[in-house]
Order: sequence, then structure tokens, then C-alpha cells
Amino acid sequence: RPPPAYLFGTIHVPYTRVWDFIPDNSKAAFHASSSVYFELDLTDPYTISGLASCQMLPHGENLQDVLPRELYRRLKRPLDYIKLMLPHWMTPDQRGKGLYADYLFNAIAGNWERKRPVWVMLMVNSLTETDIRSRGVPVLDLYLAQEAERMKKTTGAVERVEEQCHPLNGLNFSQV
Repeated sequence: RPPPAYLFGTIHVPYTRVWDFIPDNSKAAFHASSSVYFELDLTDPYTISGLASCQMLPHGENLQDVLPRELYRRLKRPLDYIKLMLPHWMTPDQRGKGLYADYLFNAIAGNWERKRPVWVMLMVNSLTETDIRSRGVPVLDLYLAQEAERMKKTTGAVERVEEQCHPLNGLNFSQV
């Protein structure tokens, strides 16, 4: 229909991993569009703080209170190992940009003992050496949002934080 509307699905990976494989007609459609709407507005500080707070356990609980003792220990050991290995996994480019291992670990896993189990599971899945080496490169969604802002396009979101958080937070322990 005039004007045309496009739907482009993204994945939450560093844009540099997929950018070269995105067809030119998709890139042209993005550039020609005057408005761009994303899943969430990752450039909005309220969205980011909302995502952070929805991941926390209620009423000051700790993960140690809700996980069986052995499972908690099986989770803590690799996190301690990752914290130890992180300086070795970082790239010279990351160091050149002023990223420090402690800062990076805290940005990814900080306060993990206060998070709900489902969010800890997702966090652990992103703590691989490959993922660490790509930190500092925006995920595709964020890259496109930043480009849209730079090009002065109208931007927005089709979901609210609650619409993403409540389904995940509604999973029971055995589902997680």
C-alpha cells in the first residue's frame, strides 16, 4: 500500500555478525523509511531501567533463597571462572576503548544473585568467550535504532517492557 510498510525481523546478536548478509533491498527500505518501530526502544533509559528491574526477584529475595543449594553452587562455580577468565577473553580493541574486565562482568552479570532464575539462565547463555569478545558492538536492533536516530527518523516501539517481562517472569521453576 502507499506508502509501503516493511516488516524486518532482527535477532539479538552484534550487528557485525549479520550486517554483510542483510540484502541490499532491506537496507534500502530502511534508509527510505521515515519511521522505524522496534520491539522495544533500546535507546530509552526508562526501557533499560525497566528491563533491569523486571529481572529482579521480589521482596529482597536472593537466588540462594530460591534455588536448591547444589544447583546454586553449580551456577556460582562457572560464574567465578568466567570472572577470572574475562580479562583473557577481551580483545585489544575492547581494551583500547577503555573497557575493563570488572566493568564488563558487572555490566553483564552484576547483581546476578538478585535476579530471577529465568533471567540468570539467559545471562549465563550470553557469557561465552565469543559473546564477550563482541561486547561493545551494538546488537542489530540497537544499531538500527541508533542509525534511525542519527538519520532523524521517527522511532518508536511496538511493545512495552511489561509485555516482555511478565511472560518470562510467569514461568514456574520447573519450566525454567
